[in-house]
Amino acid sequence: MENLIGDLDVLKPSETDACETFTVSKEQNTGNSRKLYIESYGCQMNFSDSEIVASILQKEGFDTTSDIHTADIVFLNTCSIREKAEQTVRGRLNFINALKKQKPEMLVGVLGCMAERLKSKLLEEEKIVDLVAGPDAYRDLPKLIFQVDEGDRAVNTILSREETYADISPVRLNSNGVTAFISIMRGCDNMCSFCVVPFTRGRERSRDPHSIVDEANDLFAKGYREVTLLGQNVDSYKWSAEENNKAWLEKQGITEVVTFANLLELVANVNPELRVRFSTSHPKDITDDVLHMMAKHDNICKYIHLPAQSGNSRILDMMNRGYTREWYLEKIARIKEILGDECGISSDMITGFCSETEEEHQETLSMMDLVQYDFAYMFYYSERPGTLAAKKYQDDIDLDTKKRRLDEIIIKQRKHSAFRNGQDVGKTQRILVEGYSKRSDEYLQGRTSANKVVVFPKAHYKLGDYVNVNIESCTGGTLIGKAVTAGA
Repeated sequence: MENLIGDLDVLKPSETDACETFTVSKEQNTGNSRKLYIESYGCQMNFSDSEIVASILQKEGFDTTSDIHTADIVFLNTCSIREKAEQTVRGRLNFINALKKQKPEMLVGVLGCMAERLKSKLLEEEKIVDLVAGPDAYRDLPKLIFQVDEGDRAVNTILSREETYADISPVRLNSNGVTAFISIMRGCDNMCSFCVVPFTRGRERSRDPHSIVDEANDLFAKGYREVTLLGQNVDSYKWSAEENNKAWLEKQGITEVVTFANLLELVANVNPELRVRFSTSHPKDITDDVLHMMAKHDNICKYIHLPAQSGNSRILDMMNRGYTREWYLEKIARIKEILGDECGISSDMITGFCSETEEEHQETLSMMDLVQYDFAYMFYYSERPGTLAAKKYQDDIDLDTKKRRLDEIIIKQRKHSAFRNGQDVGKTQRILVEGYSKRSDEYLQGRTSANKVVVFPKAHYKLGDYVNVNIESCTGGTLIGKAVTAGA
């Protein structure tokens, strides 16, 4: 059985660099003459944005392709959160350059955060790049493509205070037909000193709740059974009623402002068989109202990604995170008080931040022991040009020390993941079937409410079914069991 599920273990966040992962566009053939190929790097927001891009260009006569060699347009939707993520994209551009020499008419574009950060530099230095578009410029892509078709290079990286793409129905790329992303807001107003997101994605703005609920209803009608509400900081979602929308809000029992807790309930009420997840939460903004709403609705998954970044209060202050170690631990205690110990909690951890001492690193390890995360994304600090940290602090921790500290964090997290998974052995979990095991079509996989991967024999079950699975064993990354009954 370990050989069967070994491929799933490497997909767990505790073993994966979130900014290095990518997906490619699926094959779509509606008879359009030009083919679009998209690679999406980094966070879930980028994957969601690629679906918006595909929708915009589908109306302009483009189908998507999963084969880069057949593409007329190649887009890399990029991440800029870490230097290594940018290096990955630059390496990919070198590969595409070889293809373009064989197919000179191929249009190559860089989208997303890296495009926003480097702007015209990409056009000047990377001669292969014909087009650069930032996250708020996707409506402009047809015009930019026309410019390239006319023999010019094209760029638009202007950030918006209003753009949410609320009216665009995304083309679901690489969809399993069961789970989907819904973007509820864009940008970020937090100025964490290590982070480029406020500079690459602009200020925070929330999408209107009507379009979010409509999208969730449409997805459920099409057979989807889980949605993930996306934002850089979903807890700060806030939408004020305009005059022509007050009647709709009053019908929902909301009079003036829609908070994230309100939005969670609106989406949960679409149908009790529609699971609702969300990402990402900021520790300083998640409220008891959100926690109580999660407890109220069975179909709101009991899982919270709550990035700590560090376990030391001085480092947290330098990171401009807005909380202390003690405050964060109190928030964890509050989550467990309201939602119970079975609520899945994951984190981001950055080690080797400017001036971090060995004692402060040990505080991160000790906080991990106190929380016992189910999994985590873990990195060593990578200075990003233009951030507050790059301007204010010296990146003075040597690379060997950073790597050694990161190894210690990873080892610690592996132990905690194995322990937390072991607590599920003997229990029965309700699983939403999302696909087949990569090792065998005789086994299915899905996730628990707490976001843990489960593998079990297929029997007569199919994608989109809810199945009650008794957990018989586990690894550090996967639960293994057998179906006992199908859920309603």
